[in-house]
Amino acid sequence: MQKNNRALVLFSGGQDSALCLVWALKRFDHVETIGFNYGQRHHVELQVRQTFLSEIKAARPALTKNLGEDHGVDLAGFGAVADCSLTREREIVFSESGLPDTFVPGRNLVFFTAAAALGYRRGLMHLVGGMCETDYSGYPDCRQNTLSAMQETLRLGMEADFTIHTPLMYLNKAQSWQMGQDMGGPDLVNLIVEHTHTCYLGTRDKRHDWGYGCGTCPACDLRAKGWAQWQAGS
Repeated sequence: MQKNNRALVLFSGGQDSALCLVWALKRFDHVETIGFNYGQRHHVELQVRQTFLSEIKAARPALTKNLGEDHGVDLAGFGAVADCSLTREREIVFSESGLPDTFVPGRNLVFFTAAAALGYRRGLMHLVGGMCETDYSGYPDCRQNTLSAMQETLRLGMEADFTIHTPLMYLNKAQSWQMGQDMGGPDLVNLIVEHTHTCYLGTRDKRHDWGYGCGTCPACDLRAKGWAQWQAGS
């Protein structure tokens, strides 16, 4: 536990951000969460994130005793500007560079800017996100060098000592599942399986061993392969 430190977790309701939330709860005196409606087609995550927060509070009262307010931010206009298959009903395709068009240009930069504005007002100087460049889909705003530059930009632009934490940055999905096991045992893993959402298509009516989703989109494929690898090595 770091003394006199307050954190804000970018919590989407997905597997990675759920792990980051638990990670932060174990390290900071006070933790708040922030979620964004950016016009995402898998807007079901906005409901799922509330369920996860309720479930983890009920299951782990000692862990969540330092969990404070949850904040919702409407960035739907940004999603319209970013126009991609994650914000519009169309087939997910890959560019010649291999980058899927689920990439929302500048999304994480906007998220951290909004989070920092809230953190500035509420004294939350530690910003925690689930970005990862090991298993990511090629998104340039998930890279460590991007987020290091973003941290410096926020510090300069707001004259505040912000620190961006990305505890999953160098973990693959199998290692992320193991991280959940290490932090909270089978109960936490089950909470993540049942009450987080990753599927880009917003599918919640198909249950797999690793959770709910269409099973075919890039996000489901990554989560499923990580689960299988973790189970094979367990």
